[in-house]
Amino acid sequence: MPDGSGAVSEERQGVVIALEVTAGAKVAVFPSGYNEWRRTIGCRVPAPALEGRANRAVLFLVAEKLGVPASSVSILSGAASSQKRVLITGLTRQQVLERLAAVQ
Repeated sequence: MPDGSGAVSEERQGVVIALEVTAGAKVAVFPSGYNEWRRTIGCRVPAPALEGRANRAVLFLVAEKLGVPASSVSILSGAASSQKRVLITGLTRQQVLERLAAVQ
């Protein structure tokens, strides 16, 4: 994956990752590429985009891959969209970038 640092920003409340989510995928994958045009990191989850199932799957997958508790990950915006901004608390931007690089 090319450098995805453009999709990761540090804000007052924590680190925000811009995601492009594909629901209903065959397997869960995060990160799954980087869209330079949209400045988003791909995330694929098998859960359907029904009743918040895909959103919950995204939160658990991101938490697992970054090694943080699920309670440290929340959706800031885009709950009803494939374009989401996910907030991670308890890590710095640099730590998130290092952990993303380690899981590729």
